Amino acid sequence: MNNEDVIIETKQERRERKLQKKKEQMQKHGKSTARIYIDALFKRLKHKKK
Repeated sequence: MNNEDVIIETKQERRERKLQKKKEQMQKHGKSTARIYIDALFKRLKHKKK
């Protein structure tokens, strides 16, 4: 095994690569789902005022 074949990777680089994979696997919410969350928030705020 040559030294050129071995790639030394720091802990930070491994961590960043792992987080990137995790981010790619996350489900992304559509705009309609975001709208539902916003509407629910406004409803909650409206009921607290009373």
